[in-house]
Amino acid sequence: MPPHKLLTAAAQTTAPSRRDPAWNRRLSWSLAALVLLWPMLVLTEFKPWLLVDPASLNPTLHFLGDFLPPRFDLPFLALVARETWRTVAMATAGLVLALLLAVPMALLSVRALSVSALSGRMALGPAALRQAVRWTLVLLRSVPELIWALVFVRVVGLGPTAGVLAIALTYGGMLGKVYAEILDSGETHATNTLLRNGSGRLQAFLYGLLPQNGAELTSYTVYRWECAIRSSAVLGFVGAGGLGQQMDASMKMFSGSEVATMLLVFMALVWLADRISAWLRRGLG
Repeated sequence: MPPHKLLTAAAQTTAPSRRDPAWNRRLSWSLAALVLLWPMLVLTEFKPWLLVDPASLNPTLHFLGDFLPPRFDLPFLALVARETWRTVAMATAGLVLALLLAVPMALLSVRALSVSALSGRMALGPAALRQAVRWTLVLLRSVPELIWALVFVRVVGLGPTAGVLAIALTYGGMLGKVYAEILDSGETHATNTLLRNGSGRLQAFLYGLLPQNGAELTSYTVYRWECAIRSSAVLGFVGAGGLGQQMDASMKMFSGSEVATMLLVFMALVWLADRISAWLRRGLG
């Protein structure tokens, strides 16, 4: 074969393929997802074209047009600052109570801290206790905080107390479940060594599990604090007080400028939570 043909053949064999080898698999999964998603969209009456219908588009544009400019007069800013502080206090107090529920329940449900599990199969008593704690966590997080708030508003009346208790119960279940999963999914060699050498469960947790999982636990806790702030705003719509209740009043009055100001405050709170999380992770790293 002539040299130029040999070079051409070699170039063809070494040239990368222009066709994605995973194209058929991706296309198959995409079609399968579409087949499964379509009945769900039909069942939920998902009709995005209604957003551009003139009957709904004109009022929406008019309301959004009222967002500009946001309201920045001093009396209103003082009101927003007071309600923002109440919202943050509600979220923080609720999260602290949630931690008081979540931490001991998470430690009780972590398999890595079970002495009987060191030999392989966990004993019947600890296994039953662990399962009961997990069912309790399921119960707590399965009821949305909005439902808890409606219940507590009837018990303790309108105000932040109902919001604090609602966040504490729901987030206690969420935090306990995720904490247990984080601790169980980490490296347990150090923890098992401590337990085998006579260390207590609390010591095994503090010196075995916590150091290697502290950054992840902290990051998730701060994230949940951010979520609790947003939940506090939603709970305000059912009478739990805070910035959400003020936003509900402004929306009912079609005051877009006030709503815009409060949305900017929520954006600032989320940014603050991100900064706190990054600072804590650097400190623990």
